[in-house]
Amino acid sequence: MNGVHDMGGMDGFGKVAPDAHEVPFPAEWQARSFALNRVMGSAGEWNIDVGRYWIETLPPAVYLSSSYYRKWFLRLERLCLHLNLVSERELASGHSSGPGRPLKRQPLSGPHAGASVSRPNHDQPPRAPAAFAVGEKVRARNIHPRSHTRLPRFARGHVGVIERIQGCHTYPDAMVEKGVKQGEWLYTVVFDGRELWGPDAEEGATVSIEAFEPYLERP
Repeated sequence: MNGVHDMGGMDGFGKVAPDAHEVPFPAEWQARSFALNRVMGSAGEWNIDVGRYWIETLPPAVYLSSSYYRKWFLRLERLCLHLNLVSERELASGHSSGPGRPLKRQPLSGPHAGASVSRPNHDQPPRAPAAFAVGEKVRARNIHPRSHTRLPRFARGHVGVIERIQGCHTYPDAMVEKGVKQGEWLYTVVFDGRELWGPDAEEGATVSIEAFEPYLERP
């Protein structure tokens, strides 16, 4: 989807200025939001791709005015409402009105909860050999799916070169749209800056993206 989250190549947001002394959670609620998201993620009700989609579909004004962990918190609220894990009244009151429905998996808790911080392996068995080889020219397809996609808008329609084959992994688009774990080959594709931005691109600039096989075609 062409949402507000797809900001690559856009002007007007200023430079990223990381704080060398930044602590992970400046406020306690941020750590709680992180922990709640990780624990609920271990319950098997959604995966990382679905979680990303529910952040991407925040209203643009909310997305742009929310901090990183506020987006996580809002995503958690929206998913729990959507999956009937909580009601609007329970959210407003801050109290449960009764036992909730059974979860797909028992969430990790106590000393086991730390395991949810590690991301699971998304490797999948290939259904066919990789269609493209290292060094081959490819064009990022000009697609605009209404659901989730990891193909950035700035790369669509442009020609790059396969730099590396990263293996076969769960295809996020199919996971969100169809709810299926479909394995697709993943490639690192490098683009010349002038191919993406034209003559105004910085001299010698290149951009690399991770692109699944369905995103690519031969030019």
